[in-house]
Amino acid sequence: MTGSSAVRIGPVPVGGGALTVVAGPCVIESEEMVLDTAGFLADLCRELGVGFVLKSSYIKANRTAGDSFRGPGIDEGLAVLARVKHHVGCPLLVDVHETHEVPAAAAAADALQIPAFLCRQTALLEAAGRSGRPVNIKKGQFLAPDDMAFAARKVERAGGVGVMLTERGTFFGYHDLVVDMRGLLRMRSLGYPVLFDATHSTQSPGGLTGRSGGDRSLAEPLARAAASLGVDGIFMEVHPSPDDARSDAAAQLDFAGARRLLTGVLAVRAALRDHP
Repeated sequence: MTGSSAVRIGPVPVGGGALTVVAGPCVIESEEMVLDTAGFLADLCRELGVGFVLKSSYIKANRTAGDSFRGPGIDEGLAVLARVKHHVGCPLLVDVHETHEVPAAAAAADALQIPAFLCRQTALLEAAGRSGRPVNIKKGQFLAPDDMAFAARKVERAGGVGVMLTERGTFFGYHDLVVDMRGLLRMRSLGYPVLFDATHSTQSPGGLTGRSGGDRSLAEPLARAAASLGVDGIFMEVHPSPDDARSDAAAQLDFAGARRLLTGVLAVRAALRDHP
């Protein structure tokens, strides 16, 4: 992969040769749970010598069923995340789903994220670009990697201060995703830092009759494969007890799984440095 210019999320660089970890629980279930998870991840990343950005959602807009848990909402949720950010001392990235959410989210967080299903929403991309925060755009499960250039340019033309792109798998028939590793190379060639979403890429969207399934055991080997292509960061959802999670239970990693995944990714990077 060719190099990409670094984008800064608070003090943490994404790109430019560094590996960055963007991680946290899928959605706020309680302040204590988010704090425990963020504290573990911050300590782990400090131990491993990689940058850490906390990500969790104040509300989930994309749910299979209407009665699925969605989170506490924007006001309470951003207040929780701001307190966790301050306590742990890490930068924060949050999803935005509608243009009216952007000002409050930008005031609380260090970076904004456009969810995959919304990556073609011009008004949302432009609002995020005007926010003064860097923007991570997840590639739609329905989109070609090269087409992410158009999403990135919408952010930049609105005044965006930095764009990152994230791969999270592509629809392969019903209830299944595959990862085309060529897409990581193609998005990186656009000149933006590229992250690999190791846990969402293992999802089975809507595969459990009203909720999404998945296979978290695939996250580690997929992340190692992405690391072999030189991605700039790893995105993953981590939960103290994934099987009990109220969202993405089948795909989230527990603490031990998160450690194994990052250790494996760093081993691949070290091997590439030693044997380029």
